[in-house]
Amino acid sequence: MSNDKVATAGSQRRRLMRLLVLCTHNSARSQMAEGWLKHYAKAQGLEAEVWSAGTEKTFVKPDAITVMREVGLELNGNYSKTITELPDPWEFDLVLTVCDSAKEACPLYPAKTVRLHVSFPDPSGQGLDAWREVRDAIGRMSQALVQSLAQQGAADEAALRRAVQSL
Repeated sequence: MSNDKVATAGSQRRRLMRLLVLCTHNSARSQMAEGWLKHYAKAQGLEAEVWSAGTEKTFVKPDAITVMREVGLELNGNYSKTITELPDPWEFDLVLTVCDSAKEACPLYPAKTVRLHVSFPDPSGQGLDAWREVRDAIGRMSQALVQSLAQQGAADEAALRRAVQSL
């Protein structure tokens, strides 16, 4: 039996929605998406547990930390990790892949897990303006996703699928 975290609303208890952002190295795009999703979930009052991981791990790129700090979001304590390093790695409600190679390498999740793929260009090796463009695009997608999840309620698999399809 799983020791799921629960959210309490009055006398009702329900499991927190678990979101995973997956990229190849968990060094930039997935880290930025994790930061944005946590930010917007908190702002919308969406009770969710947000993680990011990679199919491989390296390190969080300093440029990702820099451009996220510019918008008031701190990634300094984040670190690159693989899926298997996460608590309950196969118990996510939504898996969001943010690069094409992660989509292809994404492990099989149970049928109840909703998958969403939104590819963003890799800004590595480019100037900060390219990083800012990717940061802002990920931010817009994250805001739209969280708004849709909050509107649909996302209390069950069907609501979660409707939220993703409405994007």
